[in-house]
Amino acid sequence: MPISISQIDSEDYICITDMAGAKTEDARAADIIKNWMRNRTTLEFLGTWEMIYNPNFKVVEFDHFKSEAGLHTFVLSASEWIEKTRVIGIYVKRGRYGGTYAHKDYPSNPNIREELY
Repeated sequence: MPISISQIDSEDYICITDMAGAKTEDARAADIIKNWMRNRTTLEFLGTWEMIYNPNFKVVEFDHFKSEAGLHTFVLSASEWIEKTRVIGIYVKRGRYGGTYAHKDYPSNPNIREELY
């Protein structure tokens, strides 16, 4: 299955929906991404990346998510993560050919590759 790549401001973003879809049927790709995002290790990686590359990242909101991560009641969608923390490493493209895209550095993290692909 091909994995889409998109560019914003000369930076490559990889479709993690395509990566998750390769692991299971497409209808469950969003659930795989949500489960991946609720993992404490994942959130720590994403938050650290944002703190390094994003001066507008909302660290206080991140700390709230991080304290909840890993709990069985914690759920986090990519859209909520984007809206609440102003991240630049993930974006959601809506529509028929949409999906969740992550900066090319994200899938280089072994935890992300293991969970999504």
